[in-house]
Order: sequence, then structure tokens, then C-alpha cells
Amino acid sequence: MQDNNLKNQIIDLLQKNPDKSYSVEDISDALKYHGAAAFKLIVQEMAALERDKQSIVTDTGRFQLNPATRVLTGIFHGNDKGFGFIAYSDEEPDAYIAPDNTLSALNGDEVEMEIVRRATPGSDKGPEGKVLKITAHHYDHVVGEFQKTDDDNGYYGQIRLTDKKLKRFKFYVSDNGLKPTPGEVVTADITEYPNAQHPLAMVGIAKQVIGSVDDPGIDILQIVYAHDIPAEFPEDVLQEADAIPDHVTEEELVGREDITDQNLVTIDGESSKDLDDAVTVWKLDNGNYHLGVHIADVSHYVKEGSQLDQEAFKRGTSVYLTDRVIPMLPRRLSNGICSLNEGVLRLCMSCEMEIDPEGNVISHRIHPSVMKSKARMTYTAVNQILESHDEKTRNEYEELVPMFETMGELHKILYKHRKRRGAIDFDDHEAEIIVDENGHAIDIKLRTRGLAERMIESFMLAANETVAEHYDHAKAPFIYRVHETPDGERIKSFFEFLTAFGINVKGDPAHLSPKTMQGILKQVAGKPEEAVVSVMMLRSLKQARYADQSLGHFGLGAEFYTHFTSPIRRYPDTMVHRMIHYYEDNGVNKESKKKFAGILDEIATQTSENERRAIDAERDTDAMKKAEYMADHVGEEFEATISSVMKFGMFIELENTVEGLVHISRMQDDYYEYVEQYLALVGRNTKRTYRIGQTVKVKVINVDKEQSAVDFDIVNPEETPTSDLLPKRASRPRGPRRDGNGGSHRPNQSRSNGQQRSGQRGNGSGRPNNVGRSNNRNNSNQGHRK
Repeated sequence: MQDNNLKNQIIDLLQKNPDKSYSVEDISDALKYHGAAAFKLIVQEMAALERDKQSIVTDTGRFQLNPATRVLTGIFHGNDKGFGFIAYSDEEPDAYIAPDNTLSALNGDEVEMEIVRRATPGSDKGPEGKVLKITAHHYDHVVGEFQKTDDDNGYYGQIRLTDKKLKRFKFYVSDNGLKPTPGEVVTADITEYPNAQHPLAMVGIAKQVIGSVDDPGIDILQIVYAHDIPAEFPEDVLQEADAIPDHVTEEELVGREDITDQNLVTIDGESSKDLDDAVTVWKLDNGNYHLGVHIADVSHYVKEGSQLDQEAFKRGTSVYLTDRVIPMLPRRLSNGICSLNEGVLRLCMSCEMEIDPEGNVISHRIHPSVMKSKARMTYTAVNQILESHDEKTRNEYEELVPMFETMGELHKILYKHRKRRGAIDFDDHEAEIIVDENGHAIDIKLRTRGLAERMIESFMLAANETVAEHYDHAKAPFIYRVHETPDGERIKSFFEFLTAFGINVKGDPAHLSPKTMQGILKQVAGKPEEAVVSVMMLRSLKQARYADQSLGHFGLGAEFYTHFTSPIRRYPDTMVHRMIHYYEDNGVNKESKKKFAGILDEIATQTSENERRAIDAERDTDAMKKAEYMADHVGEEFEATISSVMKFGMFIELENTVEGLVHISRMQDDYYEYVEQYLALVGRNTKRTYRIGQTVKVKVINVDKEQSAVDFDIVNPEETPTSDLLPKRASRPRGPRRDGNGGSHRPNQSRSNGQQRSGQRGNGSGRPNNVGRSNNRNNSNQGHRK
């Protein structure tokens, strides 16, 4: 028996079971080495491993793998000061990575790391790690203005980077590729990443000129290219779209149910041109309701494997960016033959439901059909009919008014049904940014969701649930929209947080029901703590995604859910329609299961990633345009609300949804301490207290449009309410004046401190991305309408 062989076997055993501890007898049994000689060798090898710090001895005298030797994988989240954090586990806090230990990783890189210092029990200091290897780069290209400077180091020139995650780096352009002129905005592929020799520099090849720095709209176009969103359709895709007839042909009517005699209407915003859903409602003789949701049959035109199909899959979703839409499909389809325009024949996929007065779908049919819209209605017009009872509008649509009133009745039934089962309803505000002819932001208006918007949402949710349940029961391969039950540890932490407000939640965090969360929101509704509780609840929830398994939708309290209602702008919906067609023609059998089972996981994963890309681009565009708008208001004062409190300061939200930062270094009236339990900043001497949801008056002091950053000062801090939230101490240390990072703490060493304006992995408000926001037609938590 060779010692090296035994040593390797012991290491392998420990690494495969890193959280398990062993006695010498356990190791002997596991490796099947027995006898006095073997026992002695194991003891010797374990002692050597301990000396080499490859193993540790527990308090009970057992052996365990040293956590510091574990190679972990995760995503690096960098800070512009050089340090970062690595998210490597849903159960563990992110690991802090000191500047010397980043291996020059860029934000978003996939890395291997080791833990060099474990979390300190009873402290807010998490674990510390060291990057061992960069396994995949997040950035493969950059976008920016080309410049020639005196600091080009022999290269052709430089690209000025505006991406806030890259702003501290220089980017040199080699003379191997395109040779742009100064002032042109270009894309460039990265050929050399930061390393030990040039830790703050990258090199690349210019690939494409996308415009001039002075062109209207170039700011948004840079975001589009930075997120690698396809901005133009390839010529072969456009040619394929042009070959599709612009009207429904006789041959296409075969096998479809004719529903042109029904009162079908589309209800959308005034500016919408891709109308992909039509609805109708009527009361049945038995007291139930008939709800018909009829969706444009995009899959009829976008054939599997075609150029159009491949391009749609590549894009995954349409992207909505302030003053423009980057569609998933060419406009000939999205605004033409696939749009359910008034008065013309259109092919659709129908989901017809019978719903009882309690909101239960007691029967349904899913089938292809041909329809003709009776009216192109707007939310405004329907709200005037149902809410304002506007006589002129009611007279204009006199024939349809009774149906709209029946729709309103059914919506209320469906809404109560969702609430009874525990659907979580977060109050949310969505902004519309108004720009002038040059693309400059000139106003920000709040969108209000009236009865018409909420009514259509109810109908789409009902159809999505019905379709999902139908194909789950049929045991057919399918794509679902899932929002999984939150992680038990996160919920446990959230429940512990609630005790600070006197809220004690009964129930097992590991087996949470959405009704429990709904009840918490009900308890705090209208109270000062409502905002902070809502934010912390959002942080505890998971992100919605697509999956090939029916895992339910926690936010909606729905056991089954899919996306069926927006195939013009979402690829999963198109794929759902394609499968419905196939199963109708071929049945659900061994062959049909074989056709789809092997590809759905890839489609679900890819479209989830594309959705994330689109949301990030939409959020970046909104933040940039909001900053542009606020740049015209520097020096002005506003009433605002504290939306998040961190060690380094407070995020402030204006009534128009603009968010900015009051950095703690600007709070000069006292020395403020962060009280994590209450998410509050409290003055040591004055006891002035700032908490989430609190109303404050602020002054705009600085705006950086390129970094989407708005800085505020508190006006009249002496009017701030006080509290006794500071922990009692026998004596307070006379530490140094705050250094801008929260006093004498290691600079920004909590995950929430990792990003001063955008949150470590959030959206600038301490909210997790894509949860509870209907922002830009995406609402993963509520399964918003389209």
C-alpha cells in the first residue's frame, strides 16, 4: 500500500463529501482499508493533511475537508474600486474578493475560486475568496466612441467606455481591423483582457461603425449593441418574410373554426401596432361566463427551422426601449399579417373557457380558428366606458358596451379567485419617458393601470393557466413559465426581519404558501413599514423563468402556468402554439413526445437568458434617459421617498420614479450608523433616522448621464424624525469621520455595498431584477399580460 495512493484516496473522499466529517474508523470503512497497519497509515496521512491545511479537525475530533481548499464556481460581480463579490451558492452569502485576488476578472465573468477566510459567526462579515481561474468571459465586445489621444501606447486609438462596469479600464484599438475616425461610435471585439501586465487595459479590433457620437438616438443604440441585441434583420430573413402573403388565403382556412361572427375586439395601448390578442365575453344561460381569448397564430407563418424561426429564437423577445421597439419578427409580420387588425381576416389560436361565478374554469377548448376583429379598442376608450361612463365614447361603441360591462364583471370574479388562492399583488408604478424629435428626454409620466388594463391581464392569465394545465394533464412535452417557491433560508431571514415590526408569521419557511406572503402585505398595507416590508419580500423571491417542467407560479398562486398570449413578441409563446398544432394533428404519443422532449430544455434556457438580456437593456435605457431628464433639473428640489438604505447611503425615489443616491459622505449633520436589523441610518448624536418608505425633501446636486447616476442632498435634515434604533453600548468608539464607505468598515464589504448605484445584482433600488416589476412589459412575479 503506497502512501501517496492512500493520501489521494482520502482527499478524494473528503472532496466528494465536503460537508461531512469522519472519524479514522469511518475513513477506514469507506476506503476498505482494515487492520492495525492500515489504521496507523490513515492516522499519519490525516495528520499530514491537517498540517498541509487540506483538512481540519472539528470540535468533536473528526476530520473534514478544509473549506479553504474547496474550488467553487460562481459569477464575479465587480466594483469600480477594484474589489468584487462572487455569487457561488443560493445558501451562502457572496464571497468578498479583495483587489489583489480578482485575477483581473471583469464583472459578470464565470470564475473558479477558493475561500481564503470563512464568514465570521455573529458578524456581518461574509466569507472572503480568491479567484483561481476565469472559465468564461462575460464581455466579448465593447461599444463606445473612438478617439485618438496622446496616450494610445502605439495602438491605432482608443474607445471611450461608458459601461459603468468598465469605466475604469482603457480600451486600445489595434490597427488590424476597421480604422474608424474620431467621433464615430464603434463596436470592437476584445482580443486581450486585463491581466497582471496591464490590469486596467484591454485591446481589441474595431468591427463596425454604428453612427456618430452626435447622432440623435445614438445613446440608446450603444446600449443595444452593448447587450448584443440584434438591431437589424438579415436580408434572407426579410426576404422570407416578404414572401408571405399579406392576407389570409382560402387554403389556410381549411381545418379552422370560423369565429368571424363573434364580437371579438382587441384592447391595447394607443401606440400599439402588434395586436396579438383579441377577446370576447358573454353570459351563458346557466349563469356562467364564456371567455374567448384568441391569439395571433404566429407559428403558422414562422415555420419550424425556417430563417424566420432561427432569427426569432436568436432574439427571443421584442425589446422596448423608450422611443423604439426592436421586434422579434420583421414588421411585415408583427404589424401586418400576424397583427389582429380591425376588419380583416386573421388566423389565430383560440382558448375558449366556461367560467363559473366563483372564477373556476369548468370546461375549455383549445383550437385553431379564423377571426375578424370588430373594433380596435384602446385602454383609454374602454376605461372611459367602464370607469368614467363617458357618454360620447359609450355612444360611439354602443353595440359593444354591454359586452364590456360583462367583461368588467368577469374580471372582478377572476381577480377575487386569484386573491383567494394567495396571488401576491405588489403595488407598482411604471413610468413613460417622453422624448423630443432628437430623442432627448423632456418629461416622465406615470402610467396608470385602469380597469381595462387589469381586465385584459385577468383574461390573459386565465388563458395561460388553462393551456398549461391542459398539456400538463395530457403529459405532453411543453414549455412552462415557472416561478418557484422561495428558498427556505431566505424566507426564514425575511420572517426574522419582520419581527422588528412586531409581525410574527406562523408557518414553515421551507413549505411556504403564497397566501402567507399575501397576508403579510395585508398586515402592513397603509402603514409606514409597508414599503420596507414589500422590498424585503421581493428580495426573498426567486426569479421567474421558462422551463420544460410544470413547477407552478408562486407569485400568482397558480399550479400551472405558461406563456401562450404573446407569440408576436415572445418566442416561448410561438413555440407553445407550434406544439399545440402538432399535438392536434398527431396526438400525444411516443413519437410526438420524442420530437419535442429533447429540445425544450435548451429553448427554455436560451429564451430565459434572452429575456434577461432584454430586461437589462430596457432598464439601462430607462435609467440613462431618466438621468438625461434630471440633468435639466440640477439645483431643483423635490418631494421624494427613501427606496433603499445601505451602509453607504440611501437611494431616493421621486414621484416620477427617478431614483438617485444620497451618499453618506454628504450627510454632514451627524455621524450616521447603519442599523441592519431595521435597514436604517441613524445619527449617533441627533438620533435622526432614515428608513425605507420615509418621505424626504431632496435637492438634485449632480447628474452623470453616461453612468445613469443622479445625486441628491437632503434638504432641511433638522426636520428628520428621530428614533432609539441604535444598539445600546457601554461606550462608543471615537472612530474616524466616515470615509464615504460607511465609517471604518472595510470599503463596501457587504454584498449590498458592492455597487454604489445599481445594487450588487439588483436594479438600483435594492430590488432583485425582474421580480415584482411590470417595467417595460415584463412582470415575472405577476405574470403580466403579454
